[in-house]
Amino acid sequence: MKLDRWTFSETGGLNTANSPEPELIHWKSWDGRMISGFLYHPPAKFSGKRTVIINIHGGPEGQFRPSFPGRWDYYINELGVAMIAPNVRGSTGYGKTFLALDNGLLREGSYQDIGTLLDWVQTQPDLDSSRVLITGGSYGGFMTLAVATTYNDRICCSVDVVGPSNLVTFLEHTSGYRKNLRRVEYGDERDPKMREFLERIAPYNKAKNITKPLFVIAGKNDPRVPASESQQMVEIVRQNGTPVWWLLAKDEGHGFAKKKNQDYQFYATVMFVKEYLLK
Repeated sequence: MKLDRWTFSETGGLNTANSPEPELIHWKSWDGRMISGFLYHPPAKFSGKRTVIINIHGGPEGQFRPSFPGRWDYYINELGVAMIAPNVRGSTGYGKTFLALDNGLLREGSYQDIGTLLDWVQTQPDLDSSRVLITGGSYGGFMTLAVATTYNDRICCSVDVVGPSNLVTFLEHTSGYRKNLRRVEYGDERDPKMREFLERIAPYNKAKNITKPLFVIAGKNDPRVPASESQQMVEIVRQNGTPVWWLLAKDEGHGFAKKKNQDYQFYATVMFVKEYLLK
């Protein structure tokens, strides 16, 4: 491949000349604030309304920025799925006020940002709002579960990767070196008022709302988000009679690092997408 076919993104990622170019999108959220994200359109060979994957970044002090989509390119270019990567409130890069808008008792505002994104998808003539998959890793996994419990009737399935299912049990069991840092973001679970709030909004405690297929992925040796966060969500959602796929890697931590496991996760997710999003 010629060198001039490669370019570097702002984040240092490697882009190829034939990789999809994302479109910057904006939508008005529940409080009138404008939220932005990036939409990857599938190639023109795919006609009709396209299914949608909403991929929520982790952090939550993070930001999605365009770069070569890697394995996501398969869903876009080969399966004809449109992918949206939102930067909901709490994301970095939009100022200190925006960064703090999901802290502590403000947590649910970020869920509503996804709710209004679903409204936006409904207005797009080339997107199929009846076939939307929610996914994300780490805090994006928590957001996935939060959206699945809050907007169950507006999505068709979800994929949670190494995400907390209850911020109380997460804060109690995450590694000691992280506890105080995470309490600044999520709230201190030792405070009775905050604990009551975190329990009320916990996806685990609203799991009865999930009736759409769910895929949960975790690493047994995860020091950040213990695998117990995923295990407890799998067990309680299965009580609904909901289809739940469960993938636990015994030799992985916070995200799969070994190529054989990355490949297995990817192939399993493709199977899930074909079964519950594309059929």
